[in-house]
Amino acid sequence: MRQHPISPVTEPMQYRAIGVVRGQYVPTDADHPTRGLIRTAEGQEIEAVVLGRLLTLMRRHLDAEQPHLWVVYPRIREQDSLHLQMVGVWEPSSLDPEATDAGAADVLPEGDDYFSIRGELIYTRPETGELVIKVRQQPRPDGSRPVPFKLQLRGVIPLEHLRHFVSLDVRRQGQALTVESCEVIGPLAQRGNRGGKRRRGPEDGAVRRERRPLPATAATAEPGEAPRPVTRSRAISRPSR
Repeated sequence: MRQHPISPVTEPMQYRAIGVVRGQYVPTDADHPTRGLIRTAEGQEIEAVVLGRLLTLMRRHLDAEQPHLWVVYPRIREQDSLHLQMVGVWEPSSLDPEATDAGAADVLPEGDDYFSIRGELIYTRPETGELVIKVRQQPRPDGSRPVPFKLQLRGVIPLEHLRHFVSLDVRRQGQALTVESCEVIGPLAQRGNRGGKRRRGPEDGAVRRERRPLPATAATAEPGEAPRPVTRSRAISRPSR
């Protein structure tokens, strides 16, 4: 049996966002038991959805009236509003009662409400303790690639680490995720212009025309060929919320 619900890292720049939250799961609609909320000991109600075969396991082995330690993927749907995707439960005492010290194994060394978040630091504002991490997901079985998602966290990471890959130990506090420790893994290569060509400025064009003037009879395009449009990329200084 595994000793921890969060698998160890296998690659230096392995993206992920996973954690554990203890509480009672309460469906918001009896006809749709996979949608509900997790009610924590301090009275927080966190929006949640049950994924995969976890619902079957819950019905067969868990007491719905008791709190459990849920394995979750965090998302931020609205500012100051945490959303959890429930993918498992960590409770060896119920799922494997014959295991040695199963009751003790229900408690993790990191404690409850711990999250491991690894991704690209795309926004940081140390003076207000705001930062945003972009997390990329593994390709689906059909080969398609899910769109990366962003997590808004609380914590202080210096500006010089912007666009670096970071590994964070995070703790849930209410509806927020707060950074407890940060390891900067290294800078990430940024995508340049398409085709790898340097964008030409007005000075370059002037020099090129001066050095290689077109003859009076030369044409700038073949007959019937439209000039190629110029595309420009937009820089985003701050992520959308």
